[in-house]
Amino acid sequence: MAKQFRVIDTGIRDGREQIAFDQALIDLHREGAVPDTIRFLQFPPTALIGRHQALSQELKLDYCRENNIRTVRRITGGGALYFDEGQLGWELVFDRATLGTGDLGGLASMIGEAASLGLRNLGVDALYRAPNDVEVGGRKISGGGGFFDGNTLFYQGTVLVDMDPADMIATLNIPDPALASQFTEAAAQRIVTIKELLGTAPDMAAIKQGLLAGFAESFGIELIAGDITAREEAETRKLFDEEIGTDAFVAEIDNPANATGILTGTHAAKGGRIEVHVRLEGASQDRFREVLITGDFFVAPPRTVFDLEAALRGTSVHDVGKTIENFFSGAEIGLMSVSPEDFVTAIGPAIKAAG
Repeated sequence: MAKQFRVIDTGIRDGREQIAFDQALIDLHREGAVPDTIRFLQFPPTALIGRHQALSQELKLDYCRENNIRTVRRITGGGALYFDEGQLGWELVFDRATLGTGDLGGLASMIGEAASLGLRNLGVDALYRAPNDVEVGGRKISGGGGFFDGNTLFYQGTVLVDMDPADMIATLNIPDPALASQFTEAAAQRIVTIKELLGTAPDMAAIKQGLLAGFAESFGIELIAGDITAREEAETRKLFDEEIGTDAFVAEIDNPANATGILTGTHAAKGGRIEVHVRLEGASQDRFREVLITGDFFVAPPRTVFDLEAALRGTSVHDVGKTIENFFSGAEIGLMSVSPEDFVTAIGPAIKAAG
């Protein structure tokens, strides 16, 4: 008998509310309170930063305020993004054993192939490109990523339906304004939308049906139209009110390099940029008092970074390589775009600056 997935659609909602719904869905699935689920979602004009990014370093906050663009912090890693009604978000939340494998890399490949098939159902010549992109002629039309929380897999993706790269670039805090036009041109060359490919964009309902057909065929599952439960809405509201919807959560990491006594190290790793901000203590200033790790890298589960920060606090700067190596050898990592050595490299300049 084919396994069943509930299909729900939260439509266009406030960006912080959509992220709160993400967390509510994960928590309730872990409890067994909701079944394996596919969810569609859309955003009004929204600038989203990754879980570990510094808000004011990534976004033009004045521009966002002046243009009613909501600023949101995701519960997942990665870089800053701009979303609006011209992009369709999709998510899968299901048990580790549902599709017969518990390997995140293998599941990411399966999901990417399924999303590609869904887009081909619409007449788009889409192909999956590891580790998590869907491309047409080498240009990105969809991307995704996910992590395990216990036995629950949360995997999310986006389809570019109709988008002007200039809108995205306008929200990002590009250090040199003179480079903005170059960033816009590069983004236009790197990404492609369904509207550009087909000359017109199918309505969202048709795109959703195409994707669902791709998931059903690829996974051998039965799709059941479902309802959003009262408990999902209640948990979403609680998470929104107490954490994810608050300005404090969004600005939790803002501009750490400007704080008094902070030393910063930076490393542009292949899988993303890492910044490590430290405050040292001790007579020789050779022990970590505080550690904050930011950047657009991706680590799953996201709490791994907070655990690494805690593991470094109170340890000697002379043992940083061993401390990080020991941490990752014992941590349960689902997927990581950077290596333990990248964190060691990033923290190096901060230690060196202390003399």
